[in-house]
Amino acid sequence: MLTFLKAQTASAVATVVDFLVTIIAVEFFKSWYVTASLLGTVCGGVFHFALGRSWVFHSEDADVVPQAMRYFIIWLGSIFLNAAGVYVITHYSGTSYIISKVITSLLVGIGYNYLMQKKFVFR
Repeated sequence: MLTFLKAQTASAVATVVDFLVTIIAVEFFKSWYVTASLLGTVCGGVFHFALGRSWVFHSEDADVVPQAMRYFIIWLGSIFLNAAGVYVITHYSGTSYIISKVITSLLVGIGYNYLMQKKFVFR
């Protein structure tokens, strides 16, 4: 249970990074919301890998390259699911991209990222 709570905390912190980058890209740099969402996901993902490796799953003794490769494979799926989710919800419901990103992040974070990282990346 502690690992799950730490994983959710790490995800929350990475999500803050993700959302800040997304909002700054849209609001200040006038990026398209899907591009901004992808950029935010990349920044949050790098931060999340570092936290997952050292703090959540304590796997810093494992070789970082194979672990990073496994993370990258899962991350590609996460990037696709996040971008697609934000696009579909925003485009078809007219909901704000921020609300769409919150909904998508929760679904992808719990339903995909945590399970794949625990069972495949940081095993």
